[in-house]
Amino acid sequence: MSSQPASPLPEPHTPAPAWLWDVFCQVIDNFGDIGVCWRLCADLAQRGHTVRLWVDDSSALDWMAPGARQGQWSGISVRAWEEAADAAKLHDLPPADVWIEGFGCHIAPEFIAARADSISATAINGTKPPVWINLEYLSAEDYVERCHALPSPVMQGPAKGWTKHFYYPGFTAGTGGLLREPSFEESQHGLDSTWRGAWLADHGVAWSGERLISLFCYEPAALAQALADWMRSDAPTLLLVTPGRATRAVTEALPEAQSLAGLGLPNSPLRLHYLEAMSQPDFDALLHCCDLNFVRGEDSLVRALWAGQPFVWHIYPQDDGAHGEKLAAFLDCMGADATVRQVHAAWNGMPLNHGASGQQPALDWSRLPLRDWRLQMQGWRDRLRQQPDLVSGLLSFVEKRR
Repeated sequence: MSSQPASPLPEPHTPAPAWLWDVFCQVIDNFGDIGVCWRLCADLAQRGHTVRLWVDDSSALDWMAPGARQGQWSGISVRAWEEAADAAKLHDLPPADVWIEGFGCHIAPEFIAARADSISATAINGTKPPVWINLEYLSAEDYVERCHALPSPVMQGPAKGWTKHFYYPGFTAGTGGLLREPSFEESQHGLDSTWRGAWLADHGVAWSGERLISLFCYEPAALAQALADWMRSDAPTLLLVTPGRATRAVTEALPEAQSLAGLGLPNSPLRLHYLEAMSQPDFDALLHCCDLNFVRGEDSLVRALWAGQPFVWHIYPQDDGAHGEKLAAFLDCMGADATVRQVHAAWNGMPLNHGASGQQPALDWSRLPLRDWRLQMQGWRDRLRQQPDLVSGLLSFVEKRR
């Protein structure tokens, strides 16, 4: 995962008109929030809009989007979260046309008051409040279609009388869609085996034609067993391990895996390569390279889907068990077969009791039916391509309300 300088953006796909957007993001953990918000900002900028990203911890952008914090991305400025509450800095700030609250974060009251005051002072000119959108988490559950685009009147404070709207990403036509930049289709061309080998070599990965698996995860329940199965397999496997929690999880699971396999890692057909932090475009390319991808959270899930390769989603665990229903809804939406359901249940440490019938055979992680699985994924991907992407939907939504 390299820290190469950001490539120049393609020529903007400029709609008429172009707007100024304020996108607010608070990093809760694991950098998933900023990953999604940055892709949103980059997509908007690519289409000719101007974006201010207000974030409380922008450090991940150093590897996720090199140059972003230094203002090297056309159309995007990264702002410190606390500046949104600094009245002196807000005084001369050009007002945005659209506000996006990422994942339920709250805009500073001082920021709202400053905009409300400016509207009051220029009311004679018919100045309108911004289109105010709460961008929600991605889910395939039924409530998403019911709640998508619902208004929420602001009942108190300086913005009393304004309206927020809830905007839900999703997998169906009745939702806000998925992030998919205009250059996506073009980026799919030329991704053949020759490209794969060259890309891996450029990123320091010595590949000898083995099965390629990427690992981006939390601490999966089945990791030790999966490592053991790959170690006992007849098929050589190169496991590309992302930094952070995935690397720690592998380190902790290896002793148990070697015990289960009955042999040491150096004597097995499994090789490990520990990756460095990489930019979002490089991560997307990694997913295209691999025969099987283990992903986690929201951003990497969507990118694995667009890659069209078999993938296993490690859903973020929740104390109330809500992640179980969320995972089941996702698998239903995908139309996953019994094997894919079994794999997801094992990886997430959940009982296999949804959408499966009869006794399931023991799972061998080295013998997953990747060819059939790939066909399933590519079929679903192609159907999703027919739906509007999230940013196109947002632009249409905003235009109707301005």
